[in-house]
Amino acid sequence: MNVRPFTECDQLAVISLWKRCGLLRPWNDPERDIQRKLHVQPELFLVADEAEVIIGSAMAGYDGHRGAVYYLAVEPDRQSKGLGRMLMDEVERRLIQMGCSKLNILIRSSNLKVREFYGKLGYKTDDVACMGKRLIADM
Repeated sequence: MNVRPFTECDQLAVISLWKRCGLLRPWNDPERDIQRKLHVQPELFLVADEAEVIIGSAMAGYDGHRGAVYYLAVEPDRQSKGLGRMLMDEVERRLIQMGCSKLNILIRSSNLKVREFYGKLGYKTDDVACMGKRLIADM
């Protein structure tokens, strides 16, 4: 298994993985999300592959104050085997090298399985409200 930066030839496989993992939403165009990421810190968009087959992904960013991670995905039949932890370890390592002191993760409140996963990695629920405003409509 290999964790490496995303390349454009990974796009279809990554989007397919995100679909199998239930990460896609009608209001987010995954191709646009990928293209946007490739313009800002592409080295923080990681994939895990095995025998050249994409089995995991993580998209992270750092704004100079806090880090964030999105699209953490692990092939459904490979979940609970340490791959998500390995991807997060690499994300954290890269963010620490950039000087990032805290990583924030947005999780849908109904997604108890993912909340439990991050809890096992040492993440805690912050006493904050998440607010958003769409600036560019994808759909």
